[in-house]
Amino acid sequence: MQPTRDWISRARTPDEVVALIESGQQVFIHGACATPTPLIEALCRRTELRDVALFHLHLQGPTPFAAAEHAGRFFSNSLFAGPGLRDAIAEGRADFVPVFLSDIPGLFRDRVAPLDVAIIQVSPPDAHGQCTLGTSVDAALAAAESAPIVLAEINQQMPRTAGASTIPLARFAAYCHTDRPLLEHAPAVLGEVEQRIGAIVADLVEDGATLQMGIGAIPDAVLARLGDKNDLGVHTEMFSDGLVPLVERGVITNRHKHVHRGRIVTSFVAGTRVLFDFVNENHLVEFHPCDRTNDTALIRKNPRVTAINSALEIDLSGQVCADSIGHRIYSGIGGQMDFVRGAALSPGGKAIIALPSTAAAGTVSRITAALRPGAGVVTTRGHVRWVVTEHGAVNLHGLGLRRRADALISIAHPDMRSELRRAVAEIRHF
Repeated sequence: MQPTRDWISRARTPDEVVALIESGQQVFIHGACATPTPLIEALCRRTELRDVALFHLHLQGPTPFAAAEHAGRFFSNSLFAGPGLRDAIAEGRADFVPVFLSDIPGLFRDRVAPLDVAIIQVSPPDAHGQCTLGTSVDAALAAAESAPIVLAEINQQMPRTAGASTIPLARFAAYCHTDRPLLEHAPAVLGEVEQRIGAIVADLVEDGATLQMGIGAIPDAVLARLGDKNDLGVHTEMFSDGLVPLVERGVITNRHKHVHRGRIVTSFVAGTRVLFDFVNENHLVEFHPCDRTNDTALIRKNPRVTAINSALEIDLSGQVCADSIGHRIYSGIGGQMDFVRGAALSPGGKAIIALPSTAAAGTVSRITAALRPGAGVVTTRGHVRWVVTEHGAVNLHGLGLRRRADALISIAHPDMRSELRRAVAEIRHF
């Protein structure tokens, strides 16, 4: 085992670390709040590099490699697109890979997307020479195990996390040492619509349920309404600050789970320092790769899995678009389908798609007669179950096209319902 007592003395500068990357290589970049910003910035200073392919999920903070000035030097392949990549994808300087979150580690392990280098951010090593991937295990563990060269930012402020999160210091070809706050994801502002949706979804959550939720105003609004529930569990791909008060109040106990009973299971977290402090050296929270957290065969074993996911629009047949606005890529497939199906197969489970009834300041209905041209169907009409807006909740499972159209129109914005009825009459001749 490589000795760790003098590991700081062996650290290099970010520029020296990324000097090991060569033109034409394929490089993974760690994401979310674990985005290794100093190494990304140093990589962009390598003006002699050409044709470097980057693979990553959502990156927190600046993404300088996506700027037009770096075209031909770096080409990003987003496995889940964030705000910094949307323009580059739309303009053809980057690309988007439609893929289930559960399938991403296999892309690296099976060499479908063969990696030459993995750039990650980790916590300092312990006495046994083991670092952890901190706030984001997701696909980073598979990338670090698959790439011949692993480069790291060892951040003094990265939480040390439990579960399948460890990676040995000896695995790094080079690393830099930093002591900087992690990039944070601020809690969403909850408006009246989100509060109402949160209340309706919370009413669907039963005592003893196992929760999966995403990030944003609606998940935060749901969590804020769960204070009167009992013995909830958590098996999710990610969570944010809103979960912490429920643990502290004893609402989340995980005692009824069948998979990792007594533990919160996640793949990554995104939030503020409050959240980072909560997961630091907290063995109540286990981080696992996303091919485990999002494995439908495991999800379904837990009781009353309640999966709460969002959408950009849904058509009257029940097709859910969650990754694009027309042809413009907005986010990604993520784990929505993994958990929609897992929840549907769970004993007493509920798969919920929650969204505001309108967009663009109330001028556009999110419930539509047909999806926009180019819109991606993330959850098919055969998989969709519960749909919630601020106007109510409907369960589409087992309903024919006529009945599900009627159900969805009933939770559309009242100002949009007449137009939707006319549209469905023309399409289906109902």
